[in-house]
Amino acid sequence: MEVSTKQLRAFRLVAQHRNFTRAAEALFITPSGLSVLIRELESRVGFRLFDRTTRHVELTPHGSELLAVIQRNLEELDAAIASIGNSAKRIYQPILLGTTPLVAANILPPAMREFRKQRPDVRVRLFDADVPTLSSMVESGKLDMSLGIFKAIPGVRREPFFRFSLMVARAARDNVPPRRALPWSALDGETLISLSPGHPHQDLIDKHLAQAGVKVRIGSMVNLLDTQIALAEAEEGIAIIPSFGIPACRNRKVVVSQLVNPVARFDFHLISGRGRDLPPGADEFASFLKSYIAIWAGRAGVL
Repeated sequence: MEVSTKQLRAFRLVAQHRNFTRAAEALFITPSGLSVLIRELESRVGFRLFDRTTRHVELTPHGSELLAVIQRNLEELDAAIASIGNSAKRIYQPILLGTTPLVAANILPPAMREFRKQRPDVRVRLFDADVPTLSSMVESGKLDMSLGIFKAIPGVRREPFFRFSLMVARAARDNVPPRRALPWSALDGETLISLSPGHPHQDLIDKHLAQAGVKVRIGSMVNLLDTQIALAEAEEGIAIIPSFGIPACRNRKVVVSQLVNPVARFDFHLISGRGRDLPPGADEFASFLKSYIAIWAGRAGVL
């Protein structure tokens, strides 16, 4: 004997409503279509389920007995489907992570690969953009987390993630040996390849230049660290960059020195929506990434 869950659900609804029209509306079918389902079910089980008149629909004794059985089974089936569905969503729900282009290109992909070896069931999707865009996407819930130099934002949780420092990059010259450290005062009179206003660490750069009494000429004004480094290589000026940009410098003919007197340090933050649940595995990935960046920074010589 074969019966379908559609037939059983139709039977249960008629038993609940004691009315074919209302039960048909709940199933989004016509009363005649519902009658066909009930007749098919009665044919399968071999006994009548309802006593029907023009005014009343009542369960037969056999119908009442069957209803008690299928009620439990349908409830268990619905609960199991819901539980398995929620579990599947938790497994396959990706972590939406944003960061700035240089970090997205140089740090995150190998970190994601290493994490995937530990947790192949967790997927991280990476989005690269500027800081204002990333902040907005976290606020609106389009990103779960974002990594970068963020100011405090109402409604957004912000936690320190790693500390970097400012470096100066200039074109490598055969007759000029590189210097490991350089005071801010040594930049006086240089042409600076600047980031456009609004970049968080450009504000820090301007502050330290002013405090040191250093006058620089602004050359090109760009939006990306990669462009800064490329223009420094082309001898268009010097670039003051975060230390996490050192690996990108190694692909170009530039030398990098740490800026001292004073050393300018700033925090990288991880932000997420305050009060919003993160996908499964997100906290674990964040902890892994923090350790990974610390190890990566040590190997890369990033201060």
